[in-house]
Amino acid sequence: MSDAYVALEGGSVVEARCRAPGTSHGELVFTTAYTGYEESLTDPSYEEQVLTFSYPLIGNYGVRTERFEDDEVHPSAVVARELTDDVADWLADEGVPAVDRLDTRDLVGQIREGGAMKCGVSAGPDASPAKAKDALADCPGMSDHADIGAQVSVEAAETYRPEASGTADDLDVALVDCGAKGSIRSSLLDRGATVHVLPYDVPAGEVADLDPDVLFVSNGPGDPANFGATQSLVEEFAGEIPLAGICLGQQIVARALGGSTEKMDFGHRGVNQPVLDLNTDRVVMTTQNHGYTVADPGPELDVTQVNVNDDTAEGLESDDLGVITRQYHPEANPGPHDSLDFFDDVLALADDRRTPVAAD
Repeated sequence: MSDAYVALEGGSVVEARCRAPGTSHGELVFTTAYTGYEESLTDPSYEEQVLTFSYPLIGNYGVRTERFEDDEVHPSAVVARELTDDVADWLADEGVPAVDRLDTRDLVGQIREGGAMKCGVSAGPDASPAKAKDALADCPGMSDHADIGAQVSVEAAETYRPEASGTADDLDVALVDCGAKGSIRSSLLDRGATVHVLPYDVPAGEVADLDPDVLFVSNGPGDPANFGATQSLVEEFAGEIPLAGICLGQQIVARALGGSTEKMDFGHRGVNQPVLDLNTDRVVMTTQNHGYTVADPGPELDVTQVNVNDDTAEGLESDDLGVITRQYHPEANPGPHDSLDFFDDVLALADDRRTPVAAD
């Protein structure tokens, strides 16, 4: 007899084995990454989602806290073909329901054909199909999470200084935390920048007092339309302070500068997404985790990189405004490091702001 159930939006209920007890709901999505489960499970971009791993065995190299992107697990539940005891125990300790021994190939196929869908999860001794269906009935859509930024952002400003000097040891980066991965901060610190992590709804006056050399909008979960405060911040400083963004950050910057965004059918989540640079004709492999994309960059931004598989915008830039954004995760973790030079480009924008223009 099964002790776990996953109720799907289409009406079916899938039986499974409980690996961490609890009842939850969320948008059912999948990642194709073979490795990096620790990083994925602690990525704030998975907030309010039920994460399905397409790779059949999750946990074969244990759980190491130094790999975490945040100090907590963010998916509302976890689904896999097989979870090791290490990962199952970790999720149980975190209070995150987890199930395995179900056909994840079929689940991934359903998501690819029908798009990301709501689901309910019931796992444990008292689990039942009815409880899973009740959880599903209470599940809001991703666009309905108006306060999702507050769930993943810092509550007050935090400042991090590099341990060693680097290429940008005199530069200050204001990192607007919409659900930032720790490796974004680390990538900037490794290059010698001081990083001020700010709440997603930080008042413009605090940013003005800080007078950063670049305003950097992070990744994060959900619909970019629900980050109106961050969008207003970008609108306030566009053209005055160089702007950078990753993932959700790209979408917010585009919306602030007259562009638009849309929900994708099932998004990009994995570590092998090919991206073409339109200026160099170079293709890089990238790590991605997003369910929304820039539909129209607007009049101020140029599309400089596109996804090889579906032509969605992967890079936006404006020389006039000093803007550079990426839809994918240049810091990877997990994934390839083909695009780490993005952070050098961001800090070059910041350095240009600090360098006086020589008189003729």
